[in-house]
Amino acid sequence: MTTNFTPAVPVRTYERVVEQIENAITSGAVAPGDHLPSERELMVQFSVSRPTIREALRVLQSMGLVESKPGGRGGPLVLEPSPASLTRSFTTMVRLDSLSMRELVQFRLVLDSAACRLAATLHTPDQLAAMGSCVERMEAAVGADTAAFARADVDFHLAVWEASGNALLSMCGQAVAGAILQLITQQLKDAADSARIEADSAALDRGIFDAIAAGNSMEAGRRARQAIYDRYSSLLPAEDAPGLDALLG
Repeated sequence: MTTNFTPAVPVRTYERVVEQIENAITSGAVAPGDHLPSERELMVQFSVSRPTIREALRVLQSMGLVESKPGGRGGPLVLEPSPASLTRSFTTMVRLDSLSMRELVQFRLVLDSAACRLAATLHTPDQLAAMGSCVERMEAAVGADTAAFARADVDFHLAVWEASGNALLSMCGQAVAGAILQLITQQLKDAADSARIEADSAALDRGIFDAIAAGNSMEAGRRARQAIYDRYSSLLPAEDAPGLDALLG
């Protein structure tokens, strides 16, 4: 009998440190809001050098697990789960051509549709009121305050994702939305008729809200898909249109 082994891959010391700290966080042994030991204490506990600890903390910070503040009291802060690291990953993959903008927009289209369908069924009165308030803020800011409009638009989608009751859907939705906005911000700023774009966006979100308020999950999902299509399809190459059209039905 012949057994084929694969070559052993050396593991850097800092990777072992990352692995142990990550396991402590994901297992709940160290909770969000807790502080890790100081660099000096970590050096003693792991029996490694300061550069090794700093490299491990840099990796953990890039993963969105901890935050280190120069001069801060105590060791690095363990963070709550956040879509920020996912946003960075999606953005980087598009810039490195590992993902296309079409794929990001397709993913956003699917996520928003699912979130709106769930929100139409599962929302609480307080959540519905929060969504309605965001739409009213958007409508009031059209053509008058671009920054206020953008904040209200983001808040509306955050409220919808929260009302979906699905934390993973919410995190992925926020991450994809953030990545798309980072990649097309300049195109949006350069738009000739920003007031018209804002008015159209507010009308789309008003339609989504009305469907959610009516408890019509199918219509809420359909309007969400149409809203994403209308907002972003014109910013993509014409050859990408069939890949979006297929998801509108």
